[in-house]
Amino acid sequence: MTTLAQHDDDALLSRFGYTKQFVRSLRHFESFAVAFSFISITTGIFTTFGFALITGGPRSIWTWLIVTAGQALVALVYGALAARVPLSGYSYQWASRLSNVHVGWWLGWMSFAFLSIVTVSVDYGLVQVAFQPLIGEAYTPTSAAFETLAVLAIQAAMIIWSTRITTRVNNAAVATEVIGVLGLTVLLVVVAAVRHIGHWSNLGSAGVVPRAGYFAWLGPFMLATLLGAYTIVGFEAASNLAEETQQPHRTIPRAMIRAVLLSGAVGMAFLIALAYATRSVKAASASSAPVALIVHDVLGGVVQKLFLIFVCVSIFACGLVIMVTNSRMIWSMARDRRLPGHQVLSRVPRATGGPTWATLLAAVIGAGITLVLRTHTGALTTLFTASTIMPALLYASTVLLYLLAGRRHRLGTGHFSLGRMEIPVIAGALIWLAYELIILIGPSAFRDAQYYVLGALGVGLVFYCLQWLLEPRAMRQAAGAHGEQALAAGDAGAPDPVA
Repeated sequence: MTTLAQHDDDALLSRFGYTKQFVRSLRHFESFAVAFSFISITTGIFTTFGFALITGGPRSIWTWLIVTAGQALVALVYGALAARVPLSGYSYQWASRLSNVHVGWWLGWMSFAFLSIVTVSVDYGLVQVAFQPLIGEAYTPTSAAFETLAVLAIQAAMIIWSTRITTRVNNAAVATEVIGVLGLTVLLVVVAAVRHIGHWSNLGSAGVVPRAGYFAWLGPFMLATLLGAYTIVGFEAASNLAEETQQPHRTIPRAMIRAVLLSGAVGMAFLIALAYATRSVKAASASSAPVALIVHDVLGGVVQKLFLIFVCVSIFACGLVIMVTNSRMIWSMARDRRLPGHQVLSRVPRATGGPTWATLLAAVIGAGITLVLRTHTGALTTLFTASTIMPALLYASTVLLYLLAGRRHRLGTGHFSLGRMEIPVIAGALIWLAYELIILIGPSAFRDAQYYVLGALGVGLVFYCLQWLLEPRAMRQAAGAHGEQALAAGDAGAPDPVA
C-alpha cells in the first residue's frame, strides 16, 4: 500500500524568516477565483469597450488575442517565481530575495501605487458605467466620487472582518461572471440573428475611425491593443495570497495561467458577440456605456437591467480582490519594517481576517484619490491608463529579474517549472511588454496618466529616504533566506515522494 506524505506549507515561512499569521484557506478554485476576479473581463470590457470603438472601431476586438498571448507568457514567468518564493508581497518579495532590498522596495512601492489607483479605477467604473445606469441616475463626477467612497468602505469592512466571507463572495461572483457572460454571448448572437439586426461585417469594420493610417506606428490598431491591456492584468493577485494558500508552489502558478487563458477565451467570444450585435456602430461609439446600449437594443430593457445587476456584482468583486491584494502588499512590506507606521500596519488581529490597519490604509488612499479626481470628467480613462502603465513596468522589471537571477536554480519535483520552454517564454514576454510600454508611453494623449506614474515614483522617493532615516538596519538587511538560499528554500517544501 502506498501513501503520500503531505508537506507542511507553513514550514517554508521559517526559512524566509517569518511565522504563520494567516489560516491557509485558499485551495485551487479559490486561488483561481482571486486571479480571475482581478482580471474581471466584465469589468474591463464593460468599461473600456467604448474606448476601443472610438480608437480602433469594432475590428479592434482582434487585438484581444495579442494581449492574451502576451500576458499568458508573463503569467508563466510569474508562475515560476511564485513556485520559488511563495510569499505574500509577490514582486516585492521576489526582488528582495533574488536581487537586494533596494530593488525589492521599489518594486513593492510600484505595486502599492498600482494597486491603489486600480482599486479606484475599478470602483469608479462600477459606479459610472454599471450602478448609475442600473438605477437610472445621471452621471456627474461628484456623484460618482461619493458613491465610490461608499463602495470602498464596504469592501474594506468585508476584508477586515473575514477572509472566508471575502473569498465566498468572490467565488460566487466568479461563477456568476462566467455563466452570465457566456449566457449573454449566446443570447446576443441568437437574438440578433433572429431579429436580423446583427452584422458580421462589423468584425472587420473600422467604424468611426478613418481607415487611412489604421496600421501606422502608434496608429488606431496599436492603440486598440489597450482594450485587452486594460483588462487582462492583475492575475498575479493569486501569488500575493501565497501565505493563505494550500500548496502554493503548485496551486498559484496554475491558477494564474488558467485565469489568463479562460479570461482570454471567454472575453474574445463576448467581444465577437458585441461587435456582431451592434446595430449602429456610430451610436455605440457615441455612448458612454456602449455595452449596455447594445444589450438594450438587442435584448430589451429587462435583460439589460438583469445584465447590469450581474455586472455590478462582478465589478464589486474585482475591486474587493484588488483591495485584498493591496492590503497584503502593505502588510508584507510593513512586516519587514520598510514602511512608516509598520508597527500597526503589520498587525493581524485574527488569522481568519485581513490585516486591519493595512486594509484601512488601502481604503483611505483610494478615498483620497477619488476625492482629488471628483471634478475630473475624464477620470475613468486617466485611471485605467495609469493602472495599465504601472503593471507593465512591474511585469517588465520582474521578467528581467527572473532572466538575470531566477533561472540559476532548478526546482525539485512537484514544483511548477518552465522546463525547456524557459528561454522562448522569457523572450516572448519581453517582446510583448516592450510593445505594450511603447503604446502606453508614446502617445501624448496619455500624459495625465504618465504624470501620475511619475508622481507616484516621486512620492516613493520621499518615503524611501524617510525609511532610511527611521529604519536604516531594515533597509540594509533582508530577513531569512535570500539569493541562492531563497531559490533553494522551496525545494525543501516540495511534496515527499510516494513511499
